[in-house]
Amino acid sequence: MEAIHRILIIGGPGSGKTSLIKDLEKRGHKVHHEVSREVIRNAQEKGIEQLFLTDPKAFSDELLAGRTQQFHQAQTGINFYDRGIPDVPAYHIFTGDPIPDDYIVASKQLVYDHVFFLPPWEDIYKEDNERYESYEQAVVIGNILVDFYKKLDYSPLIVPLTSIEERYLFIMDHIA
Repeated sequence: MEAIHRILIIGGPGSGKTSLIKDLEKRGHKVHHEVSREVIRNAQEKGIEQLFLTDPKAFSDELLAGRTQQFHQAQTGINFYDRGIPDVPAYHIFTGDPIPDDYIVASKQLVYDHVFFLPPWEDIYKEDNERYESYEQAVVIGNILVDFYKKLDYSPLIVPLTSIEERYLFIMDHIA
């Protein structure tokens, strides 16, 4: 019986994660999309324009629940994730908000097999309705993410700033 492999793609805003995830899906890989945009859209439909800013704890609770659900929905074979459970407490480091104990517990108990970090890429960075951070903030977030994952005993591999095809090949070479 084939095992479940969880491959995590992390990075700050504007690093090309979503484009890479879409490419992985197009190639037939199992992917678990970023849940934050869905959480933001759902809040906006309820009249809360910026849940992340209005109620960071409620926003983070929704993210943790969605990412935990995705973790448990993994199927046999390789599963790719656009952001992971430890991203939630890492963002609390960025905002200066307290980190609830259950965020740390979930980050330590639900473990991914590989972590790939896509650094911020100024040439492709764009702000949009669901992205509040500036490019400079994206750089800070990226550094916090890498540091936090290292504290959880991960060794994030830095994916080069290259084409989607070359990024795909880099990742596949390292999980083979």
